[in-house]
Amino acid sequence: MIKFEHVGKIYPDGTVALVDVTLEIAQGEFVAVIGLSGAGKSTMIKLINKMIPVTSGKLIVNDIEVDESLKGKSLRTFRRKIGMIFQSFNLIGRTTVIKNVLAARVAEMDPISSLFGIYKKEDKIVALEALEQVGILEKAYNRADKLSGGQQQRVALSRTIAQNPSIILADEPVASLDPITAKQVMADFEKINKELNITVIANMHHVDMALQYARRVIGIRDGRIVFDGPSSSITNNLLKGIYGRDITEEDIMAKKWHKN
Repeated sequence: MIKFEHVGKIYPDGTVALVDVTLEIAQGEFVAVIGLSGAGKSTMIKLINKMIPVTSGKLIVNDIEVDESLKGKSLRTFRRKIGMIFQSFNLIGRTTVIKNVLAARVAEMDPISSLFGIYKKEDKIVALEALEQVGILEKAYNRADKLSGGQQQRVALSRTIAQNPSIILADEPVASLDPITAKQVMADFEKINKELNITVIANMHHVDMALQYARRVIGIRDGRIVFDGPSSSITNNLLKGIYGRDITEEDIMAKKWHKN
Protein backbone atom coordinates (compact mmCIF):
# COMPACT_ATOMS: atom_id res chain seq x y z
CA MET A 1 0.00 0.00 0.00
CA ILE A 2 1.19 3.50 -0.91
CA LYS A 3 -0.63 6.34 0.80
CA PHE A 4 -0.21 10.07 0.14
CA GLU A 5 -1.89 12.31 2.72
CA HIS A 6 -1.90 15.99 1.70
CA VAL A 7 1.66 15.66 0.38
CA GLY A 8 3.43 18.74 -0.92
CA LYS A 9 6.88 19.17 -2.43
CA ILE A 10 8.78 22.44 -2.82
CA TYR A 11 12.35 22.33 -4.13
CA PRO A 12 15.12 24.45 -2.54
CA ASP A 13 14.93 26.94 -5.43
CA GLY A 14 11.27 27.60 -4.59
CA THR A 15 9.76 25.50 -7.36
CA VAL A 16 6.42 24.07 -6.26
CA ALA A 17 6.30 20.52 -7.65
CA LEU A 18 3.37 18.93 -5.82
CA VAL A 19 0.41 20.49 -4.02
CA ASP A 20 -1.85 18.71 -1.51
CA VAL A 21 -1.66 15.25 -3.11
CA THR A 22 -3.92 12.69 -1.43
CA LEU A 23 -4.32 9.21 -2.90
CA GLU A 24 -3.85 5.50 -2.21
CA ILE A 25 -2.33 2.83 -4.44
CA ALA A 26 -3.04 -0.78 -3.46
CA GLN A 27 -0.64 -3.68 -3.83
CA GLY A 28 -0.73 -5.13 -7.35
CA GLU A 29 -2.07 -2.08 -9.17
CA PHE A 30 -0.65 -0.93 -12.51
CA VAL A 31 -0.81 2.87 -12.49
CA ALA A 32 0.27 5.31 -15.19
CA VAL A 33 0.97 8.93 -14.26
CA ILE A 34 0.44 11.38 -17.12
CA GLY A 35 0.76 15.12 -17.62
CA LEU A 36 2.91 17.77 -19.25
CA SER A 37 6.65 17.99 -18.62
CA GLY A 38 7.15 19.76 -15.29
CA ALA A 39 3.69 18.82 -14.01
CA GLY A 40 5.14 16.83 -11.10
CA LYS A 41 5.13 13.26 -12.46
CA SER A 42 8.78 12.45 -11.73
CA THR A 43 8.60 14.18 -8.36
CA MET A 44 5.75 11.93 -7.32
CA ILE A 45 7.72 8.82 -8.29
CA LYS A 46 10.90 9.96 -6.55
CA LEU A 47 9.12 10.71 -3.28
CA ILE A 48 7.99 7.09 -2.99
CA ASN A 49 11.50 5.68 -2.56
CA LYS A 50 12.84 8.84 -0.91
CA MET A 51 15.13 9.89 -3.74
CA ILE A 52 13.86 13.30 -2.64
CA PRO A 53 12.17 14.20 0.67
CA VAL A 54 8.57 15.20 1.26
CA THR A 55 8.12 18.88 2.17
CA SER A 56 4.72 18.60 3.82
CA GLY A 57 2.04 16.03 4.54
CA LYS A 58 2.52 12.31 5.14
CA LEU A 59 3.67 9.53 2.81
CA ILE A 60 3.40 5.89 3.88
CA VAL A 61 4.86 3.06 1.79
CA ASN A 62 4.60 -0.59 2.86
CA ASP A 63 3.51 0.54 6.34
CA ILE A 64 6.60 2.75 6.73
CA GLU A 65 6.37 6.52 6.96
CA VAL A 66 8.75 8.07 4.47
CA ASP A 67 10.06 11.01 6.48
CA GLU A 68 13.31 12.49 7.80
CA SER A 69 13.73 9.64 10.29
CA LEU A 70 14.08 7.09 7.48
CA LYS A 71 17.82 7.02 6.78
CA GLY A 72 20.96 4.90 6.88
CA LYS A 73 20.42 1.16 7.18
CA SER A 74 16.65 1.58 7.57
CA LEU A 75 16.47 3.49 4.29
CA ARG A 76 18.58 0.88 2.48
CA THR A 77 16.37 -1.91 3.78
CA PHE A 78 13.25 0.04 2.76
CA ARG A 79 14.56 0.55 -0.78
CA ARG A 80 15.27 -3.14 -1.31
CA LYS A 81 11.54 -3.69 -1.82
CA ILE A 82 11.22 -0.84 -4.33
CA GLY A 83 12.68 -1.29 -7.81
CA MET A 84 13.47 1.69 -10.01
CA ILE A 85 13.53 1.76 -13.82
CA PHE A 86 14.97 4.76 -15.66
CA GLN A 87 14.73 5.96 -19.25
CA SER A 88 18.53 5.61 -19.62
CA PHE A 89 18.61 1.92 -18.47
CA ASN A 90 21.53 2.50 -16.03
CA LEU A 91 23.45 -0.64 -17.04
CA ILE A 92 27.18 -1.30 -16.95
CA GLY A 93 27.75 -1.67 -20.67
CA ARG A 94 31.15 -3.33 -20.61
CA THR A 95 30.01 -6.32 -18.55
CA THR A 96 27.60 -9.16 -19.26
CA VAL A 97 23.85 -9.07 -19.00
CA ILE A 98 23.76 -11.59 -16.16
CA LYS A 99 26.29 -9.62 -14.11
CA ASN A 100 24.10 -6.54 -14.51
CA VAL A 101 21.13 -8.51 -13.19
CA LEU A 102 23.19 -10.04 -10.36
CA ALA A 103 23.95 -6.51 -9.15
CA ALA A 104 20.45 -6.60 -7.64
CA ARG A 105 21.57 -9.37 -5.29
CA VAL A 106 24.52 -7.47 -3.77
CA ALA A 107 22.44 -6.17 -0.87
CA GLU A 108 21.80 -9.77 0.21
CA MET A 109 25.50 -10.79 0.10
CA ASP A 110 28.23 -10.70 2.71
CA PRO A 111 30.87 -7.95 2.24
CA ILE A 112 33.64 -10.26 0.95
CA SER A 113 31.47 -11.96 -1.65
CA SER A 114 30.12 -8.57 -2.71
CA LEU A 115 33.62 -7.10 -3.06
CA PHE A 116 34.89 -9.92 -5.28
CA GLY A 117 31.65 -10.61 -7.12
CA ILE A 118 31.30 -14.15 -5.79
CA TYR A 119 27.66 -15.08 -6.34
CA LYS A 120 25.89 -18.10 -4.92
CA LYS A 121 24.24 -20.62 -7.21
CA GLU A 122 20.88 -19.50 -5.84
CA ASP A 123 21.58 -15.90 -6.89
CA LYS A 124 22.50 -16.99 -10.42
CA ILE A 125 19.29 -19.00 -10.68
CA VAL A 126 17.27 -15.95 -9.57
CA ALA A 127 19.03 -13.82 -12.21
CA LEU A 128 18.46 -16.34 -15.00
CA GLU A 129 14.80 -16.74 -14.06
CA ALA A 130 14.36 -12.97 -14.11
CA LEU A 131 15.83 -12.82 -17.60
CA GLU A 132 13.56 -15.63 -18.73
CA GLN A 133 10.50 -13.79 -17.44
CA VAL A 134 11.09 -10.96 -19.91
CA GLY A 135 12.16 -13.21 -22.78
CA ILE A 136 15.82 -12.35 -22.89
CA LEU A 137 17.48 -15.41 -21.32
CA GLU A 138 19.52 -16.14 -24.47
CA LYS A 139 21.35 -12.82 -24.02
CA ALA A 140 22.58 -13.66 -20.49
CA TYR A 141 26.26 -13.82 -21.41
CA ASN A 142 26.30 -11.03 -24.01
CA ARG A 143 27.80 -7.64 -23.21
CA ALA A 144 25.05 -5.25 -22.20
CA ASP A 145 26.23 -2.51 -24.57
CA LYS A 146 25.80 -4.86 -27.55
CA LEU A 147 22.06 -5.06 -27.02
CA SER A 148 19.34 -2.90 -28.57
CA GLY A 149 17.65 -0.21 -26.49
CA GLY A 150 14.60 -2.39 -25.93
CA GLN A 151 16.74 -5.33 -24.86
CA GLN A 152 18.69 -3.12 -22.46
CA GLN A 153 15.48 -1.91 -20.85
CA ARG A 154 14.43 -5.54 -20.43
CA VAL A 155 17.74 -6.23 -18.70
CA ALA A 156 17.01 -3.31 -16.38
CA LEU A 157 13.58 -4.78 -15.67
CA SER A 158 15.13 -8.20 -15.03
CA ARG A 159 17.58 -6.65 -12.59
CA THR A 160 14.65 -5.11 -10.74
CA ILE A 161 12.74 -8.40 -10.67
CA ALA A 162 15.82 -10.13 -9.21
CA GLN A 163 15.64 -7.60 -6.38
CA ASN A 164 12.31 -9.22 -5.39
CA PRO A 165 10.46 -5.92 -5.02
CA SER A 166 6.87 -5.31 -4.03
CA ILE A 167 6.83 -2.06 -6.03
CA ILE A 168 8.41 -1.04 -9.35
CA LEU A 169 8.73 2.67 -10.13
CA ALA A 170 9.35 3.51 -13.79
CA ASP A 171 10.35 7.03 -14.81
CA GLU A 172 9.56 7.41 -18.53
CA PRO A 173 10.68 3.79 -19.17
CA VAL A 174 9.97 3.75 -22.92
CA ALA A 175 10.50 7.39 -23.87
CA SER A 176 13.74 6.63 -25.77
CA LEU A 177 12.38 3.59 -27.61
CA ASP A 178 10.64 3.27 -30.98
CA PRO A 179 6.89 2.58 -30.83
CA ILE A 180 7.10 -1.15 -31.56
CA THR A 181 9.85 -1.78 -29.01
CA ALA A 182 8.09 0.44 -26.49
CA LYS A 183 4.96 -1.72 -26.69
CA GLN A 184 7.05 -4.87 -26.20
CA VAL A 185 8.64 -3.43 -23.07
CA MET A 186 5.29 -2.22 -21.72
CA ALA A 187 3.88 -5.70 -22.30
CA ASP A 188 6.69 -7.01 -20.10
CA PHE A 189 5.70 -4.58 -17.34
CA GLU A 190 2.10 -5.73 -17.68
CA LYS A 191 3.14 -9.40 -17.51
CA ILE A 192 5.26 -8.88 -14.38
CA ASN A 193 2.48 -6.89 -12.74
CA LYS A 194 -0.08 -9.63 -13.32
CA GLU A 195 2.06 -12.70 -12.67
CA LEU A 196 4.02 -11.46 -9.66
CA ASN A 197 1.45 -9.03 -8.19
CA ILE A 198 4.09 -6.29 -8.17
CA THR A 199 2.74 -2.74 -7.99
CA VAL A 200 3.86 -0.82 -11.08
CA ILE A 201 3.78 2.98 -11.19
CA ALA A 202 5.01 4.44 -14.46
CA ASN A 203 5.37 8.03 -15.62
CA MET A 204 4.24 8.05 -19.24
CA HIS A 205 4.77 10.68 -21.91
CA HIS A 206 2.60 9.01 -24.52
CA VAL A 207 -1.05 8.75 -23.58
CA ASP A 208 -1.70 5.71 -25.77
CA MET A 209 0.78 3.62 -23.78
CA ALA A 210 -0.82 4.68 -20.51
CA LEU A 211 -4.31 3.78 -21.71
CA GLN A 212 -3.33 0.48 -23.27
CA TYR A 213 -1.28 -1.04 -20.45
CA ALA A 214 -2.20 0.61 -17.15
CA ARG A 215 -5.53 -0.12 -15.47
CA ARG A 216 -5.51 3.16 -13.55
CA VAL A 217 -4.43 6.62 -14.69
CA ILE A 218 -3.43 9.55 -12.50
CA GLY A 219 -3.35 12.91 -14.25
CA ILE A 220 -1.19 15.70 -12.82
CA ARG A 221 -1.38 19.37 -13.81
CA ASP A 222 0.72 22.05 -12.12
CA GLY A 223 1.50 19.74 -9.22
CA ARG A 224 -2.13 18.85 -8.48
CA ILE A 225 -4.05 15.64 -9.11
CA VAL A 226 -6.74 16.54 -11.63
CA PHE A 227 -7.79 13.01 -12.59
CA ASP A 228 -7.59 9.63 -10.89
CA GLY A 229 -9.55 6.73 -12.30
CA PRO A 230 -9.71 3.72 -14.64
CA SER A 231 -7.91 4.11 -17.95
CA SER A 232 -11.09 2.95 -19.68
CA SER A 233 -12.89 6.10 -18.49
CA ILE A 234 -10.49 8.59 -20.13
CA THR A 235 -12.05 10.90 -22.72
CA ASN A 236 -10.70 13.77 -24.77
CA ASN A 237 -12.35 16.24 -22.41
CA LEU A 238 -10.62 14.65 -19.42
CA LEU A 239 -7.30 14.72 -21.23
CA LYS A 240 -7.81 18.41 -21.97
CA GLY A 241 -8.28 18.97 -18.25
CA ILE A 242 -5.01 17.20 -17.53
CA TYR A 243 -2.98 18.93 -20.22
CA GLY A 244 -4.71 22.30 -20.15
CA ARG A 245 -5.10 22.35 -23.91
CA ASP A 246 -6.40 20.31 -26.82
CA ILE A 247 -4.49 17.04 -27.14
CA THR A 248 -2.27 16.69 -30.18
CA GLU A 249 -1.50 13.56 -32.19
CA GLU A 250 1.97 13.64 -30.66
CA ASP A 251 0.39 13.31 -27.22
CA ILE A 252 -1.98 10.56 -28.20
CA MET A 253 0.24 8.61 -30.64
CA ALA A 254 -2.75 6.52 -31.74
CA LYS A 255 -6.01 7.74 -33.25
CA LYS A 256 -7.90 4.81 -31.75
CA TRP A 257 -7.74 6.54 -28.37
CA HIS A 258 -9.73 9.57 -29.56
CA LYS A 259 -13.07 9.40 -27.76
CA ASN A 260 -16.05 11.72 -27.61
